[in-house]
Amino acid sequence: MHIVMKSKWRNFLWQVIRAHKHEHRYLCLYCTMQPNLPPPNLQELCSIISSSIGGLDELELNLNKFSASLTSSLVTQVIDSCKHEAPSRRLLRFFLWNRKNLNYSLEDKDYNHSIRVFAEKNDRTAMDILISDLRKEGRAMDTHTFSVVAETLVKLGREDEALGIFKNLDKYKCPQDRVTVTAIITALCGKGHARRAEGVVWHHKDKISGVEQCIYRSLLYGWSEQENAKEARRIIKEMKSAGFMPDLFCYNTFLRCLCERNLKRNPSGLVPETLNVMMEMRSYKIVPTSISYNILLSCLVRARRVKEACRILETMRKSGCSPDWTSYYLVARVSYLTGRYGKGNKIVDEMIAEGLVPDRMFYYDLIGILCGAERLNHALELFERMKRCSLGGYGPVYDVLIPKLCRGGDFEKGKELWNEAMGMGVTLHFSSDVLDPSITKVFKPTRNLEKVSLVECTAAKKLVQVANNFEKASNKKKKNKTSASK
Repeated sequence: MHIVMKSKWRNFLWQVIRAHKHEHRYLCLYCTMQPNLPPPNLQELCSIISSSIGGLDELELNLNKFSASLTSSLVTQVIDSCKHEAPSRRLLRFFLWNRKNLNYSLEDKDYNHSIRVFAEKNDRTAMDILISDLRKEGRAMDTHTFSVVAETLVKLGREDEALGIFKNLDKYKCPQDRVTVTAIITALCGKGHARRAEGVVWHHKDKISGVEQCIYRSLLYGWSEQENAKEARRIIKEMKSAGFMPDLFCYNTFLRCLCERNLKRNPSGLVPETLNVMMEMRSYKIVPTSISYNILLSCLVRARRVKEACRILETMRKSGCSPDWTSYYLVARVSYLTGRYGKGNKIVDEMIAEGLVPDRMFYYDLIGILCGAERLNHALELFERMKRCSLGGYGPVYDVLIPKLCRGGDFEKGKELWNEAMGMGVTLHFSSDVLDPSITKVFKPTRNLEKVSLVECTAAKKLVQVANNFEKASNKKKKNKTSASK
């Protein structure tokens, strides 16, 4: 956790949380109701495709032994049923095997559905094969499939290919209408390719009638992804001149862009510039929400500007915008990270006094910070607050606190927490051996730091400086002698 929290404790905390999530997931699998079993043909094909035994050639041999009749709808059902369990290569071989055996019985919708499945699985090779086959066989790509393909290709860093398909949509029997134009613009802006998206807008102005506001929002998001506040401001001005008033989403997007840019280039301008934008919002009767303020608070936390974060929290209250638990979390987090533990505790108490009930992750993260900073007393106090809120999910906290206390030598408190967890029926993911002082090693400082006086430090620096000057002078004399001899 950046400055104070040690990364190993955060990693350990997340591992414990994941273990509890998996445990909960497996417990949810038990059900007394009889599940609806799939048809025998579907079940047999799914077991063949999902099998991890044998390669692709063996898969095809097993499919050749399948005696029941195949239909177009059955192919789609099998791919839908196996798309999460079976590797995409086995799904692709199954589809190609069906194309060979069913001849022309497969319909355009089957191709489109399979392409979308492979796009969902980010398998660009399978996508390329089916898109190429779809084009060679003169089949039609529907607009929904193009939207998914364009988004996937841009996410994979293949925006040139996405634009290439868009420019040649007539070869795929897909119309270049406002749906496909909006799809390619949204896909490009989603990964920050706003300049290229504006090129598409320029060449297809006649096809975006009725969706201009959606296009402006996408372009604004695209420039914000690049943290280009100047271009984002230009888009907002163009929206206004075109008769489309920016809404809360647009201004929040612009605020995020402005804050991210100032965080890297001008941290002192974070608060004044953001408050100016909020004044502009109010002039258009758009009231900033807690999300608007949390964008600013998040950047202040990353810049470790504690006083300004606390002032913004107070400003929210005075302006009539009630802070949510995320606002309190951000201010408490920066307080703990900068060693202001009393201030952090006060912020948490204020949140509880307001009647706000945070998510469990609120306490998981803050307790992790305090454990990493070796502030176990504060971590225990925060854990008591969590228990008073009756949130549940205490297992990950016990899994971190008890070993930490015992390795720090506080076996008595560790045993107390252990008994408390056992009484609550919490499953702990570590051995009870950690409570045994003869087994658990107590970590104490092993190196004695020698005190060095300021005089000695200054003298050492002077000696080093004199030695460096002497070396430079001798090197200069050697160079003069060699030049004179030449």
